[in-house]
Amino acid sequence: MYHPHHPSHSNHPTPWQRPHPHDSPFPPPAECDSRPQLAADARDAAYGFLAGLSPTPSPRRTQDVILVVSELVANALRHAGDVTSLRLRADCRSLQVAVDDPSPAQPQDRTPDLTGRTGGFGWPMIQRLADKVTVLPRPDGGKTIRAVLAR
Repeated sequence: MYHPHHPSHSNHPTPWQRPHPHDSPFPPPAECDSRPQLAADARDAAYGFLAGLSPTPSPRRTQDVILVVSELVANALRHAGDVTSLRLRADCRSLQVAVDDPSPAQPQDRTPDLTGRTGGFGWPMIQRLADKVTVLPRPDGGKTIRAVLAR
């Protein structure tokens, strides 16, 4: 006897019949890990990562991500002395940038130097461009700064 709500007669997965991950209308998250020595290396990695996404982000969103990557890496190199990891991740809703450095010191807001000698523009720009910015301590004594931008 046919019963429309019986699991064997439904096109919808039951709680014990999960859809196969390849059946999802969304692509799986994309990820890229690197350890740039210069902000230019980080920008190159980010451009390559973003160009490989499908669909590719808009030109404006691409520039926003490149600026965030560049500033986070430049700040880590300038204020912490090193970048221990740059991770880029994309899913159907967001683009995420995470930079690890060896310093536990939190980023500080500074008055921007209009002469260009001491900076002060990067951290506020990161906070404006990203939808969410978090700073998390790492077990090794350093920190991770994670910025999330809408895709």
